[in-house]
Amino acid sequence: MFPHLLSLAAADGPAINLTQQTVFHIGSWAISNVELYGWASIIFVIIFLTVMARKVTVHPRGGIIQIVEIVAEFIRGTVDNAFEDKSKARKYLPYFVTLFFFILSVNWLGLLPITRDAFQSHGAPLLKPWTGSFNSTLAMAAVTMLFVYTMTLRDLGFKRFIGHFFVGNPKNPLFLFIGFIEMISDAIRVISLSLRLFLNVAIGEIMIAVFTYLGGVLGPVTALPFFLMEMFVLALQAYIFVILSIMYLAVAVNHGAEAPAEDLTEETVPGTIKASPEKA
Repeated sequence: MFPHLLSLAAADGPAINLTQQTVFHIGSWAISNVELYGWASIIFVIIFLTVMARKVTVHPRGGIIQIVEIVAEFIRGTVDNAFEDKSKARKYLPYFVTLFFFILSVNWLGLLPITRDAFQSHGAPLLKPWTGSFNSTLAMAAVTMLFVYTMTLRDLGFKRFIGHFFVGNPKNPLFLFIGFIEMISDAIRVISLSLRLFLNVAIGEIMIAVFTYLGGVLGPVTALPFFLMEMFVLALQAYIFVILSIMYLAVAVNHGAEAPAEDLTEETVPGTIKASPEKA
């Protein structure tokens, strides 16, 4: 960490690289520094989780495996509490536990001193934090929302999936309009999920670079509090990403299962406002 921070302090200004850059080509395929570090991070996460899974025993063990078990149990409790049908919660659990450890790992790996300007290729940083690219967080959010929609469609069917956006009689223009607004806001969640994570990683990167630069030769000392704070923030952001994903799926599944889709009619939905299109 310290040699890397000192290299930042020696620069003319804070070394900030928010965009991905091509570092080499494989044939016509341009490999960016984000892709390179992303694949390295994914391989590390797969090996780490595989090793941890093989160390799980019935009796509690100390060390890092105990921390992994505690975190996994915490995510399991969160998923169980979110879904009314506990059997469904068990089916969704592996994805959310894997997602949390994946985001946490790639976030923290992005803080290692081997990233940013520590190594360069053709004038560009060789390794850039994977979640420090909006393309990466957008792809992860898109995959997560695809998982949410797939599970909702599988458990509810298409009719109930569409029906859970409409709280009243869909024949009423007002409720129909609100339902379409709900569908649009649901689709925008991909942007909000990805933007929140990307901005927190990018802002942390900027803060560390700026306070390293301002500290001069004492850059490692002045940047250390922000480095430690960023570790906490990135862990918190991994949790927020996962808890929001759980809530998105839970709201759709729980709401869609409350009443059959055929009950969403003017005669059967309690409290439905009977209004003609002209009055609405």
